[in-house]
Amino acid sequence: MKPLFTILFLLIVQIFSAQEEDYDYANGVFHFEENKTQKIFTDWARIRQSPNVNAQILDSLKTNQSILILKKDETILKLGERRANWYKISYQKGDEISEGYVWGGNLAVSYRNKNGYDFLFGLTKTINKKDKQYPEINIQQNIAAIKVVEGSTLVDEVSFETGSGESLSYGTFNIESNHKLQNVELTLKATVSGEACGIASYDQYVLFKDKKLIALPQLMNVGDADVYYHSEEFIFPNDKGGIPNAFIFKMEEMEKDDKDREKKKKASKTYLWNGSSYKLK
Repeated sequence: MKPLFTILFLLIVQIFSAQEEDYDYANGVFHFEENKTQKIFTDWARIRQSPNVNAQILDSLKTNQSILILKKDETILKLGERRANWYKISYQKGDEISEGYVWGGNLAVSYRNKNGYDFLFGLTKTINKKDKQYPEINIQQNIAAIKVVEGSTLVDEVSFETGSGESLSYGTFNIESNHKLQNVELTLKATVSGEACGIASYDQYVLFKDKKLIALPQLMNVGDADVYYHSEEFIFPNDKGGIPNAFIFKMEEMEKDDKDREKKKKASKTYLWNGSSYKLK
């Protein structure tokens, strides 16, 4: 009977959480400052006359279009687990400057430019997935993507999971070195994380070579004060302990028992890189 009670409990928590979240704040990754330039992430994002999905459509903008945030509207639209404010924006097309409202979920969480390419990180949708431990329960899973754009042309795109809405308190996106991996031009790293204990953060490394994006296995980190933690990281060739033409996955977790004794577990595995793809050693 215990598993049944556990499932019922999780279902009840899920229902009440869903009810509470309808009145919750917007996901922090979609907070954009006024008078700052941002980028359109979704293709053909609709620009409306007012902050409402039923408002007149004034225009639609392609991925990588630069826009200026004029003002954040207090109206929040929820699509799946993505909650974002509407923003009044201005943008230029040709010689004309126009204004309108765009939903914050259609904007890039962050973007970078390097070697003539624009790299954009954003969230695309929410899907339902069965919980691995309790298949009877569906959980909502956010899907993110990294896009590389040259001018106005989409060169490549790669998608990956980013956990639930709780893990979207903030996000970062950086361009790192090639980590001395053969033929790799750049390494991109996208991160989303929650603010509370027990909320997982996710690191997604993506390699860029020959105008192609290659996603590495995703890393997850979570912990609760000094009670337990689970950490994952990659050791690249240019890191201490790294080896040529490979990257090493390392995991460590700790949990304290009822007598406050630490129980630790470690694991590692090596992925070989041949200059164009990787495989587990």
